[in-house]
Amino acid sequence: MEMLMKTLQKLFLVGICILLVGALAAPSAEAQQVFQKRAQTGMKFLVAGLAARQTALGESFTSVEGGAEAMFYNPAGMARLDPFVDVTFGKMEWLADMNHTYAAVAISPWNGDYGVLGFTFHYVDYGSIQATIRYDNEDGYLDVGTFTPYAYEAGVTYARALSNKFSLGGSIKFVKQDLGTSILDLQRDGGGNVSGDSVTSSYKNSVDVYAYDFGVLYRTGIKSLVFGMTVRNFAREVAYQKESFQLPLIFKMGISMNVLDVWDLDPTMQSLLVTVDADHPRDYPEQIRIGAEYVFARTIALRLGYVSPADEHSISYGLGLMQTVGGAHFAIDYSYTPFGIFDNIQRFSFQFQF
Repeated sequence: MEMLMKTLQKLFLVGICILLVGALAAPSAEAQQVFQKRAQTGMKFLVAGLAARQTALGESFTSVEGGAEAMFYNPAGMARLDPFVDVTFGKMEWLADMNHTYAAVAISPWNGDYGVLGFTFHYVDYGSIQATIRYDNEDGYLDVGTFTPYAYEAGVTYARALSNKFSLGGSIKFVKQDLGTSILDLQRDGGGNVSGDSVTSSYKNSVDVYAYDFGVLYRTGIKSLVFGMTVRNFAREVAYQKESFQLPLIFKMGISMNVLDVWDLDPTMQSLLVTVDADHPRDYPEQIRIGAEYVFARTIALRLGYVSPADEHSISYGLGLMQTVGGAHFAIDYSYTPFGIFDNIQRFSFQFQF
């Protein structure tokens, strides 16, 4: 009877935490009527979901302790990295044929006694786009070739566990986006016709800026229940020409727990991780993200994620395969996100540790 009461108390505390996160994330109806946030930031590639495991969980990963991939979600998440080196990389074809490629490396020297150091790189190829300028002819425009816009971020992260409960981490990222060159005028002959492709006036649409991420994790002491918070993409405003814009700053808080701990089941045989995140972004309404991951014998993982509110994508699915050989750990992850009227998004990620 006593054990049953303790179990109920723990489940009650978990439920209270989930309700608190939900209450913080849900905007009031009055606030929604007065002000709706829409498209107020640039460089949106900084918040695109990358890693397959995390996107399969609905990107509810703020409070989860992980490896190198944690740097894209909460830098404090890699503070307790067990292996000496953790490497993850992958590629994703986003909407409108935009291709994302990323890689992350985390290193834990001296068994992590002095913290964990990490490096990230994320590159976006926006594809080839036809360039035109306004012109006084039948069509009203003139083709001037093609251009290939791109963007990337490169970051350095440091994280450390300050105690057996509290961890923190921070990242500094160099972010650049190049949207090609605007041709303002071409060389013309005496009759006003274009006499060649010699550009006489142009403007390069390229900006760069340093951005910062901060995060904390707190092990509550209630079984495996963990609380996390992070702020991502803190930076100054930037401008291509005159009008400035902000980066997609986002504040996230969340909780996670292997709920099978309540029944004291062996986590090496099976675990059921449940995560809940509350997002407060700068440029769109608040969201709740929920994820669940069932792992059997540390070999196969089944994942499910849910996001609300969402216009086109709310549910995601995923699968992971893991294997340890001679002290080295390998994993391949896959996620599938139905995207409504757009093409469905599929992601593959690869990880190895030693």
